[in-house]
Amino acid sequence: MYGRRGQVSLEFMLVFAILVVMLVYSINNISFSNNSASQQTLIIQISLEEKNFANIISNTISQVYAQGPGSKATAYVKLTYLKDAGMLRKAYGLNSPYIFVTYDRGVNITVINSTTPVLNFNGPDKNVFWSPSLYPAVLYNNSNIWDATFGSSILINGTTVYGLRIPPSDLNSTMRVIVEWNPDSGEIWSFNSTVGYLYININPGG
Repeated sequence: MYGRRGQVSLEFMLVFAILVVMLVYSINNISFSNNSASQQTLIIQISLEEKNFANIISNTISQVYAQGPGSKATAYVKLTYLKDAGMLRKAYGLNSPYIFVTYDRGVNITVINSTTPVLNFNGPDKNVFWSPSLYPAVLYNNSNIWDATFGSSILINGTTVYGLRIPPSDLNSTMRVIVEWNPDSGEIWSFNSTVGYLYININPGG
């Protein structure tokens, strides 16, 4: 009788231990602690959204460039994570995250909170997403084309890189991307936080 009772007690302890492990894993998963499964999943979801955002901008620029002077195109992109500062903080541990957008033969997008960020272009810690465009311009070194309000710069390996610095709260759930080729205007990259659109004018050779 005593042996059977001991066996039941041992089985109970084993089940209890398994439940405790599962509970700890569940709490770790929900709390977004460093390197938890939920944090890594969140980073992947944000990365996919960044890449999609970059692709839509680059593709719209390519469309206008291919059509020639006087052409114009509008595209829309839905954003969930990039507009949520809380999600960006949980994913990357950033105090004041913002989205930085620049152009170098294509669109570069990253999420950072410093003017001298640590940027990874490759590998498992990649946090810069580039989408190539048909328009072969290099614009990151031109301080004059970026929005007066949202234009900013970051320092990468001693090089000043100009672009748009957009707080997550200024992004809309559905962002409109407007690109045109107006030969009478110079290169323009501007962001309207009130209406929620990104406006770009390309001017090849201008």
